[in-house]
Amino acid sequence: MMLQIKIDDELSLRILEERHAEDLFAAVDNCRTYLREWLPWVDATRTVRDSKDYIKFGLKKFADGQGPEFGIWYKGELAGVIGLHYIHWQNKKSSIGYWLSEKFQGKGIMSRANEAMLSYIFEELDLNRVEIRVATENKKSEAIPERLGFELEGIARKSEIIYGRTVDHKVFAKVRD
Repeated sequence: MMLQIKIDDELSLRILEERHAEDLFAAVDNCRTYLREWLPWVDATRTVRDSKDYIKFGLKKFADGQGPEFGIWYKGELAGVIGLHYIHWQNKKSSIGYWLSEKFQGKGIMSRANEAMLSYIFEELDLNRVEIRVATENKKSEAIPERLGFELEGIARKSEIIYGRTVDHKVFAKVRD
């Protein structure tokens, strides 16, 4: 079930498969403190088995028509993940989630990965709308939808609890022209 989007000579998106569980766990484990600031699932990822279970969930979701979970591969190394939270087929919309390991920051990887996802969403899946929700204080993540021409539509108050602290989300959206 190898779905791959080649972005350029150094960057590609590949659907996560069970054989990637060790790489995925290592990517999380090597920068837990960094990821934990904005991602509430980090502490629940304690073993390779947890990563394998996440991949199995993603594969089932994909098989059920609810969008892929892609590994972001940079120069042959798993750098992070980008995927769709869901697909609402009747309303032709979805929402993108993503994270990138700390050592891969500042290389334009996430902007290029999101551009590829947008092409996939609008051209391959034929959706009309996609959202990205970002904690209001997460400036690095907020820069992605801003850079890619998403519009800020509002603030979802008290939208997520991350290790005991409640955060608001900025809701960004892009619609197919």
